[in-house]
Order: sequence, then structure tokens, then C-alpha cells
Amino acid sequence: MLDALYTAKATADGGRQGKVKSSDSTIDFSLSMPKSLGGKEEAGATNPEQLFAAGYAACFDSALQLVARQARKRIESSVTAEVSIGKDTDGGFGLAVALHAKVNGTSQEEAEQLIEQAHQVCPYSKATRGNIAVTLHVSAE
Repeated sequence: MLDALYTAKATADGGRQGKVKSSDSTIDFSLSMPKSLGGKEEAGATNPEQLFAAGYAACFDSALQLVARQARKRIESSVTAEVSIGKDTDGGFGLAVALHAKVNGTSQEEAEQLIEQAHQVCPYSKATRGNIAVTLHVSAE
């Protein structure tokens, strides 16, 4: 067990078509199943894949900034996470992630090195490694 520095707590009621709320009420969203999964995709509602994508993108961008600072590189970056859900080979469902990073202030080669290093230190990347497919894409601008 790791020495927890922070613990987030959220409760879901009603599954993919219910609600999700954090213990401090910062997150308080209705959930709606996407049309491609047979749902209604209601306006103003989110889904677990969007929430996971938002968390992974934010965490990965922080990891990218960290490894850049450690390498004494001054960059500006943004990360977009695409989280896909689909049928798995076992008959159930699985996830896949594509991370798209834009890095300003470095060459393409350096940006590729930084994104690989970020993938080694990002807690979301560590949690998903060996469990779901994660592809990395980077463009230096």
C-alpha cells in the first residue's frame, strides 16, 4: 500500500444512467449513456469515459511538465486524452486510450523523449500499464 497524500471520494448511483457526486460536491453530474452504446446521450450529462479522459489528460500534462522541468526544458503543453470503450476478446468490454500531446518550446525529437518519460511517471499511465492499450502521439510546435 502506498502512503496516500490525498484520497478522492465519489459515489455513483444508478450506473451509467444515474448520477456521480464527489464527497465535497465539486463534482455533481448526471450520467448518460452515449448513443453509440444504445443510450440517449442527454444534454448536460457526462459518462465515465469522459471523466476518465479528463483525469488522465490533466495528470499526464502534469507529468509532462514535471519531466520537462527535471530536464531543464521550458515548455508549454496541452494533452488530449481519447478514451474508447469497445467489445473485448472475452465477450465483455474494454478500454483503450490515445494521448495526444502538443509541446511548444522543443524539437519533435525532444518532445517524443519527454512524452515517453512522462508516460513512465504519470500515475494514470502506471495504473493502466499492462491493462489497457495506451498510444502516445506528440507534436512539437
